[in-house]
Amino acid sequence: MRKLSFLVSTLLIATTVVVGAAPGADAAPGDTVSTTVEKAIENLPVAAEDSAGYSIGKFKHWTDPDQDGCSTRAEVLIAEATTPPAVDRWCTITGGAWHSYYDKKDHSGAGSLDVDHLVPPAEAWRSGAWAWTDEERERYANDMADPRVLAAVTASEKRLKGDRDPARWEPSDDSADCRYIAEWAAVKGRWKLSVDSAELAALQNMVVECPTEEITYELAL
Repeated sequence: MRKLSFLVSTLLIATTVVVGAAPGADAAPGDTVSTTVEKAIENLPVAAEDSAGYSIGKFKHWTDPDQDGCSTRAEVLIAEATTPPAVDRWCTITGGAWHSYYDKKDHSGAGSLDVDHLVPPAEAWRSGAWAWTDEERERYANDMADPRVLAAVTASEKRLKGDRDPARWEPSDDSADCRYIAEWAAVKGRWKLSVDSAELAALQNMVVECPTEEITYELAL
């Protein structure tokens, strides 16, 4: 439901819709891109990566943008629960149930979960975020406007993934591959991030299972 409502609202508020092509130079934040996963991958710019200067501290995360007392991490856990948890006035989360699509595991309680940046901050830095402002990196690290950016998953699965891209890691559950690369392409497209040659090859290899699946994303930059 969260994903569906995002797509509907995106289509209603977008000023420009780019269909089946890479956003042009005049594309602006808030414009919408609708395309297939295969074309979204083809449209990602290819560039060598450089991790020089990276630190997680350059991505201020788990803030409280709406100032409701719940951090972004807590907001994601609440939003993605399959059974709503109890949340007190201090934003302490108890009870609830979740499904981790990376490994197809269900969880009762949030203790064994973590919130993952689908495209990890280190990967984002290597792919172009090194040139962003501090404010842009903070917006990325706490981006709940697109539900694909952050995901509640099994904590051990997040640790296995680390900062790896699809050339070096894919979900433990093979049936999740199409969703994973579609979301990867959408997040990279949304934030105008590049891919390296090995990453591109891995995405192209995986997309043969779902080339015509359609995705829509709103530009953040």
